[in-house]
Amino acid sequence: MEKVLINLMIFLAICYVCYLFINSNYKEGMDTNSTSSPYGYAGNAAEYGAAIKANVIKNQDVLLISKYRNDYENVVLNMDDLVNNLMLTTVLTIDKANPQVGLERLTKLNESKAALNNVMKFIDSSK
Repeated sequence: MEKVLINLMIFLAICYVCYLFINSNYKEGMDTNSTSSPYGYAGNAAEYGAAIKANVIKNQDVLLISKYRNDYENVVLNMDDLVNNLMLTTVLTIDKANPQVGLERLTKLNESKAALNNVMKFIDSSK
C-alpha cells in the first residue's frame, strides 16, 4: 500500500510539472512577436523609420535652425568658453592627495567639448 502511494505521488508530481510547462508562455527562439517594441523588427522597419523621420521633422520645425543659426552658434561658443573655464578651474583645484576625482571631472568636461563640437558641426551642416 505504501509503495502505491509513493508511485501515485511521483505520478502527480510529474503531471504537475508537465502542466506548468505546457501552460507557461513558452516561445520558440525565432519568434519575432516582441511586445517590447510596437514596431517589431524586420517586418515593420519601414514604419519604424517613418516614425523616426516624422520626429526629426517635428524637431526641425521647432528649432528653425536656418532662422536662428547665429543665436545657436553663439550659445554653443559661449558654452565652449564656459567648459574651458571649468576645465582650467578643475586643473587648478585638483587634490594632490586624491587626483582621481579631479581627473575624472576633467575627462567629462573634455567629452562635453567634443559634444559641443559635434553640435556646432550639426548647426553648420543644417540648411
